[in-house]
Amino acid sequence: MSSGHRILTVFLTVICLLVLTIAGLAADWPSWLWPALGAVALTGTVAAARAGAYRGGRIPPENTLEPDLPIPPPPRQEHRVTNVSLPSAVPDYDFLFSATVRWIPEDCESPHFDPCGLAVHAVLLRAREFAARQSPRSAAMAQHQLNGVLSVMEPDASGRVLAMAKDVGLALSDSDRERLSKLSNVRKDEDVWEHERNYERNKRMYLSDDVLKDPGSAVVWWLARNDEQVEGTVERIGLLAQLSAAANNSEVAPPFRDLLYAPEPDPEPEYEPAPEPEEEAAVVPPEEQFADLTADWLRLGRRDPETILLISRVAEAMEASERKEEADALRRFFGFPEDPPLCTDEQPPRGEGPFADGG
Repeated sequence: MSSGHRILTVFLTVICLLVLTIAGLAADWPSWLWPALGAVALTGTVAAARAGAYRGGRIPPENTLEPDLPIPPPPRQEHRVTNVSLPSAVPDYDFLFSATVRWIPEDCESPHFDPCGLAVHAVLLRAREFAARQSPRSAAMAQHQLNGVLSVMEPDASGRVLAMAKDVGLALSDSDRERLSKLSNVRKDEDVWEHERNYERNKRMYLSDDVLKDPGSAVVWWLARNDEQVEGTVERIGLLAQLSAAANNSEVAPPFRDLLYAPEPDPEPEYEPAPEPEEEAAVVPPEEQFADLTADWLRLGRRDPETILLISRVAEAMEASERKEEADALRRFFGFPEDPPLCTDEQPPRGEGPFADGG
């Protein structure tokens, strides 16, 4: 019997005695009745104590009771999906989605459905809704954000499974990534070109509408940039007036025409006396040149019979090769007959012929 049960029994006994005492005093019970009531109360107390001890003995010991354990959750199941095309915020540039889908069935009593298909479908719908708002130029950032979005278990549309995804991948194909890189470079080049064109346009407007609006503005502009060169500015007034007139497609104003720079005359070419004509060299007939060349080659003089014989044979050979005019000219120069005999061993007497006077 436990201490708590004993305390409760004593407490109830005291309460019963007090109730009987009050009732006896109120009813003016005889004196012999009080001991009887005390005996009855004591007997009831002992009986209640025994009854409590009997009921407590039937309770098994504490070490024989099984502890209250939490109900284990149903096992999770997984499925890997790869290279699922999801639209992005830019037409024709799709993301490639990959992830590991995990789910927990909610409706375990109905076997007539596929929890894997429902979980994959729910995850793809969530991923598609997110990807459709993302720019393909920030695929890496969108991947991390989508990983956070799909990391929470949420029920599918039918409420039969709870689905989530982990190890999320979101990327572009290599060809789309290359196209976006080229387009990005072109846009950057266009921006640079546009800024350069605006800079040149503003500079032209500044020069034409402000600096070179008139000669006075041009002089003031030059003097502001070269405030220490007053004399140099005065010397350039004519040039600045010309620049202002050219920029406005007009003539130089009359007050500035006397200050114009006169073009320097072209230098006159220096006179070179014509070369004096050289004396014409004496023309030597080719026949004489041939005679001199032959004599020098044979190391003989013009009067030598061998020289004369060789020249005669040369004339015959020239005539045989249909160069009769040259052969006749050679014979006439040396005093040979124009129709010499075909074969002769006679040599002209020394002292006759063209070599008679020369050696």
